[in-house]
Amino acid sequence: MTNLQGRTAELASNLAAVEERITAACEAAGRKRDDVTLIVVTKTYPASDVRILSGLGVRHVAENRDQDAAPKAAECSDLPLTWHFVGQLQTNKVRSVASYADLVQSVDRAKLVTALSKEAVRAERELGCLIQVALDAGADGRGERGGIGPGGVEELAARVAEAPGLRLDGLMTVAPLTGEYAGRQQAAFERLMDLSTHLRVAHPAANMVSAGMSSDLEQAVAAGATHVRVGTAVLGVRPRLG
Repeated sequence: MTNLQGRTAELASNLAAVEERITAACEAAGRKRDDVTLIVVTKTYPASDVRILSGLGVRHVAENRDQDAAPKAAECSDLPLTWHFVGQLQTNKVRSVASYADLVQSVDRAKLVTALSKEAVRAERELGCLIQVALDAGADGRGERGGIGPGGVEELAARVAEAPGLRLDGLMTVAPLTGEYAGRQQAAFERLMDLSTHLRVAHPAANMVSAGMSSDLEQAVAAGATHVRVGTAVLGVRPRLG
Protein backbone atom coordinates (compact mmCIF):
# COMPACT_ATOMS: atom_id res chain seq x y z
CA MET A 1 0.00 0.00 0.00
CA THR A 2 1.44 3.37 -0.96
CA ASN A 3 1.62 6.29 1.44
CA LEU A 4 -1.17 7.96 -0.53
CA GLN A 5 -3.42 4.92 -0.23
CA GLY A 6 -2.66 4.64 3.47
CA ARG A 7 -3.39 8.30 4.12
CA THR A 8 -6.59 8.13 2.06
CA ALA A 9 -7.79 5.14 4.09
CA GLU A 10 -6.90 6.90 7.35
CA LEU A 11 -8.73 10.10 6.42
CA ALA A 12 -11.75 8.18 5.11
CA SER A 13 -12.00 6.28 8.39
CA ASN A 14 -11.64 9.42 10.52
CA LEU A 15 -14.15 11.30 8.38
CA ALA A 16 -16.67 8.46 8.73
CA ALA A 17 -16.27 8.54 12.53
CA VAL A 18 -16.83 12.32 12.65
CA GLU A 19 -19.82 11.93 10.33
CA GLU A 20 -21.30 9.38 12.77
CA ARG A 21 -20.79 11.79 15.67
CA ILE A 22 -22.52 14.65 13.84
CA THR A 23 -25.40 12.40 12.76
CA ALA A 24 -25.88 11.11 16.32
CA ALA A 25 -25.73 14.65 17.73
CA CYS A 26 -28.34 15.82 15.21
CA GLU A 27 -30.63 12.92 16.11
CA ALA A 28 -30.25 13.65 19.82
CA ALA A 29 -31.08 17.32 19.21
CA GLY A 30 -34.03 16.53 16.94
CA ARG A 31 -32.29 18.19 13.98
CA LYS A 32 -31.81 17.03 10.41
CA ARG A 33 -28.25 16.00 9.45
CA ASP A 34 -28.45 18.48 6.55
CA ASP A 35 -28.78 21.33 9.07
CA VAL A 36 -25.11 21.04 10.06
CA THR A 37 -22.16 21.64 7.72
CA LEU A 38 -18.77 20.12 8.48
CA ILE A 39 -15.77 22.38 7.92
CA VAL A 40 -12.48 20.47 8.04
CA VAL A 41 -9.68 22.57 9.54
CA THR A 42 -6.66 21.69 7.40
CA LYS A 43 -4.12 24.03 9.04
CA THR A 44 -0.55 22.62 9.24
CA TYR A 45 -1.51 19.79 6.86
CA PRO A 46 -0.34 19.62 3.22
CA ALA A 47 -2.29 20.34 0.06
CA SER A 48 -2.18 16.60 -0.67
CA ASP A 49 -4.48 16.03 2.33
CA VAL A 50 -6.86 18.71 1.09
CA ARG A 51 -6.94 16.92 -2.26
CA ILE A 52 -7.74 13.58 -0.59
CA LEU A 53 -10.49 15.18 1.51
CA SER A 54 -12.05 16.74 -1.56
CA GLY A 55 -12.09 13.30 -3.20
CA LEU A 56 -13.85 11.96 -0.09
CA GLY A 57 -16.62 14.53 -0.49
CA VAL A 58 -15.47 17.34 1.83
CA ARG A 59 -16.58 20.72 0.45
CA HIS A 60 -15.55 23.15 3.21
CA VAL A 61 -12.00 23.61 4.51
CA ALA A 62 -10.56 26.13 6.96
CA GLU A 63 -7.15 27.66 7.54
CA ASN A 64 -5.86 30.02 10.21
CA ARG A 65 -2.52 31.32 8.89
CA ASP A 66 -2.26 33.13 5.59
CA GLN A 67 1.33 32.02 4.92
CA ASP A 68 0.19 28.37 4.98
CA ALA A 69 -3.21 28.94 3.40
CA ALA A 70 -2.33 31.04 0.35
CA PRO A 71 -0.04 28.49 -1.38
CA LYS A 72 -2.37 25.62 -0.41
CA ALA A 73 -5.44 27.37 -1.83
CA ALA A 74 -3.52 28.11 -5.04
CA GLU A 75 -2.42 24.48 -5.35
CA CYS A 76 -6.02 23.30 -4.83
CA SER A 77 -7.75 25.95 -6.93
CA ASP A 78 -9.12 23.29 -9.31
CA LEU A 79 -11.12 21.64 -6.50
CA PRO A 80 -14.80 22.42 -5.71
CA LEU A 81 -14.01 23.80 -2.25
CA THR A 82 -15.21 26.68 -0.09
CA TRP A 83 -12.29 28.18 1.85
CA HIS A 84 -12.86 29.60 5.33
CA PHE A 85 -10.30 31.76 7.10
CA VAL A 86 -10.67 31.21 10.86
CA GLY A 87 -7.53 32.71 12.43
CA GLN A 88 -6.85 36.10 13.91
CA LEU A 89 -6.27 38.30 10.89
CA GLN A 90 -3.78 41.16 10.71
CA THR A 91 -4.68 43.92 8.26
CA ASN A 92 -1.38 43.45 6.35
CA LYS A 93 -2.55 39.94 5.38
CA VAL A 94 -6.00 41.02 4.19
CA ARG A 95 -5.13 41.48 0.51
CA SER A 96 -3.81 37.93 0.29
CA VAL A 97 -6.70 36.40 2.27
CA ALA A 98 -9.29 38.25 0.18
CA SER A 99 -7.86 36.63 -2.95
CA TYR A 100 -8.75 33.04 -1.97
CA ALA A 101 -11.00 32.93 1.12
CA ASP A 102 -14.73 32.62 0.49
CA LEU A 103 -15.56 33.39 4.11
CA VAL A 104 -13.64 35.13 6.89
CA GLN A 105 -14.94 33.84 10.24
CA SER A 106 -12.76 36.01 12.46
CA VAL A 107 -14.04 39.56 11.85
CA ASP A 108 -13.69 41.35 15.19
CA ARG A 109 -12.91 45.05 14.66
CA ALA A 110 -13.92 48.00 12.48
CA LYS A 111 -10.42 48.43 11.01
CA LEU A 112 -10.55 44.86 9.68
CA VAL A 113 -13.97 45.45 8.09
CA THR A 114 -12.59 48.49 6.24
CA ALA A 115 -9.53 46.58 4.99
CA LEU A 116 -11.56 43.51 3.91
CA SER A 117 -14.06 45.69 2.06
CA LYS A 118 -11.31 47.53 0.17
CA GLU A 119 -9.57 44.32 -0.92
CA ALA A 120 -12.80 42.47 -1.80
CA VAL A 121 -13.78 45.34 -4.08
CA ARG A 122 -10.28 45.40 -5.59
CA ALA A 123 -10.43 41.63 -6.26
CA GLU A 124 -14.02 41.93 -7.56
CA ARG A 125 -15.14 39.25 -5.12
CA GLU A 126 -17.81 39.04 -2.47
CA LEU A 127 -16.46 37.90 0.90
CA GLY A 128 -18.71 36.25 3.44
CA CYS A 129 -18.02 37.52 6.96
CA LEU A 130 -18.77 36.13 10.40
CA ILE A 131 -18.43 38.29 13.49
CA GLN A 132 -16.19 36.44 15.95
CA VAL A 133 -17.78 36.71 19.38
CA ALA A 134 -15.51 36.59 22.44
CA LEU A 135 -17.50 35.21 25.35
CA ASP A 136 -14.47 35.79 27.58
CA ALA A 137 -14.12 39.44 26.57
CA GLY A 138 -12.54 41.55 29.27
CA ALA A 139 -13.22 45.18 30.06
CA ASP A 140 -11.61 46.25 26.79
CA GLY A 141 -14.17 44.21 24.89
CA ARG A 142 -11.61 41.82 23.35
CA GLY A 143 -11.18 38.09 23.85
CA GLU A 144 -8.00 36.19 24.66
CA ARG A 145 -8.22 34.36 21.30
CA GLY A 146 -9.56 37.28 19.30
CA GLY A 147 -13.17 38.28 18.93
CA ILE A 148 -15.37 41.12 20.13
CA GLY A 149 -17.52 41.05 23.25
CA PRO A 150 -21.27 40.45 22.87
CA GLY A 151 -21.95 44.15 23.43
CA GLY A 152 -20.05 45.11 20.28
CA VAL A 153 -21.68 42.63 17.89
CA GLU A 154 -24.58 44.77 16.69
CA GLU A 155 -22.50 47.77 15.68
CA LEU A 156 -19.81 45.69 13.96
CA ALA A 157 -22.45 43.63 12.12
CA ALA A 158 -24.03 46.82 10.79
CA ARG A 159 -20.62 47.93 9.48
CA VAL A 160 -20.13 44.63 7.64
CA ALA A 161 -23.65 44.73 6.20
CA GLU A 162 -23.03 48.22 4.80
CA ALA A 163 -19.51 47.56 3.49
CA PRO A 164 -19.06 47.12 -0.29
CA GLY A 165 -17.80 43.67 -1.27
CA LEU A 166 -18.74 42.07 2.06
CA ARG A 167 -21.71 39.88 3.03
CA LEU A 168 -22.76 39.46 6.65
CA ASP A 169 -23.25 35.69 7.07
CA GLY A 170 -23.52 35.28 10.86
CA LEU A 171 -21.51 34.62 14.01
CA MET A 172 -18.60 32.47 15.16
CA THR A 173 -17.14 31.65 18.55
CA VAL A 174 -14.43 29.52 20.13
CA ALA A 175 -15.35 27.97 23.49
CA PRO A 176 -13.56 30.22 26.01
CA LEU A 177 -10.85 28.91 28.32
CA THR A 178 -11.42 31.61 30.94
CA GLY A 179 -14.31 33.59 32.38
CA GLU A 180 -17.84 32.49 33.22
CA TYR A 181 -18.10 30.06 30.28
CA ALA A 182 -14.81 28.21 30.89
CA GLY A 183 -15.55 24.47 30.79
CA ARG A 184 -19.20 25.17 29.94
CA GLN A 185 -19.15 24.73 26.18
CA GLN A 186 -22.86 24.14 25.70
CA ALA A 187 -23.78 27.21 27.75
CA ALA A 188 -21.31 29.23 25.66
CA PHE A 189 -22.80 27.96 22.40
CA GLU A 190 -26.34 28.62 23.64
CA ARG A 191 -25.31 32.21 24.40
CA LEU A 192 -24.01 32.47 20.82
CA MET A 193 -27.39 31.21 19.55
CA ASP A 194 -29.18 33.91 21.57
CA LEU A 195 -26.94 36.52 19.95
CA SER A 196 -27.66 34.98 16.54
CA THR A 197 -31.42 35.16 17.11
CA HIS A 198 -31.04 38.82 18.01
CA LEU A 199 -28.81 39.52 14.99
CA ARG A 200 -31.31 37.95 12.58
CA VAL A 201 -34.00 40.46 13.58
CA ALA A 202 -32.01 43.15 11.76
CA HIS A 203 -30.17 40.85 9.33
CA PRO A 204 -32.39 37.83 8.48
CA ALA A 205 -29.89 36.32 6.03
CA ALA A 206 -27.06 36.28 8.61
CA ASN A 207 -28.10 32.84 9.84
CA MET A 208 -24.75 31.03 9.98
CA VAL A 209 -23.58 29.96 13.45
CA SER A 210 -20.05 28.51 13.49
CA ALA A 211 -19.22 26.79 16.78
CA GLY A 212 -17.73 23.58 18.07
CA MET A 213 -14.54 21.72 17.28
CA SER A 214 -13.27 18.13 17.59
CA SER A 215 -13.78 18.00 21.37
CA ASP A 216 -17.14 19.76 21.66
CA LEU A 217 -19.01 19.41 18.37
CA GLU A 218 -21.87 17.56 20.12
CA GLN A 219 -22.52 20.51 22.44
CA ALA A 220 -22.45 22.88 19.47
CA VAL A 221 -24.98 20.79 17.51
CA ALA A 222 -27.20 20.56 20.61
CA ALA A 223 -27.12 24.36 20.93
CA GLY A 224 -28.08 24.85 17.28
CA ALA A 225 -24.80 25.51 15.43
CA THR A 226 -25.07 25.40 11.64
CA HIS A 227 -21.33 24.79 11.07
CA VAL A 228 -18.74 22.84 13.08
CA ARG A 229 -14.98 23.22 12.57
CA VAL A 230 -13.16 19.91 12.99
CA GLY A 231 -9.41 19.42 12.57
CA THR A 232 -7.76 16.87 14.84
CA ALA A 233 -10.60 14.30 14.71
CA VAL A 234 -10.29 14.13 10.90
CA LEU A 235 -6.59 14.76 10.23
CA GLY A 236 -4.99 13.43 13.41
CA VAL A 237 -2.91 15.19 16.05
CA ARG A 238 -1.11 18.13 14.49
CA PRO A 239 2.61 17.92 13.85
CA ARG A 240 4.43 20.46 16.01
CA LEU A 241 5.65 23.42 14.05
CA GLY A 242 9.36 23.80 14.69
